Amino acid sequence: VQLQAYGGGLVQAGGSLRLSCTASGRTFSSVAMGWFRQAPGKEREFVARIGRSAGSTNYADSVKGRFTISKDNAKNTVYLQMTSLKAEDTAVYYCAATLDYYVTTESEYWGQGTQVTVSS
Repeated sequence: VQLQAYGGGLVQAGGSLRLSCTASGRTFSSVAMGWFRQAPGKEREFVARIGRSAGSTNYADSVKGRFTISKDNAKNTVYLQMTSLKAEDTAVYYCAATLDYYVTTESEYWGQGTQVTVSS
């Protein structure tokens, strides 16, 4: 599975961004996907994930109520809609995919990362 993430950028606190991650190389409906992020000097952390059929989602407590993950199997794309952004959301965001039930930091497929910078 090859993953291409895009949509990052610079936004003011309180603003919104939508990240996209397009997958190729495997039937999209057969993979579970998710988003992780890594801020400078910190470990990569879980943000949100979605199951193969897009029927189940999970979020980190820090983004719950502000971020929404969705999956369009017809477009082979997973989205992360981010609203009410805060300075602490600044990080490189990575999409991940797995043939397992849900993604973790040990998942086998990763995109290249897209930078999100929130100015306060």
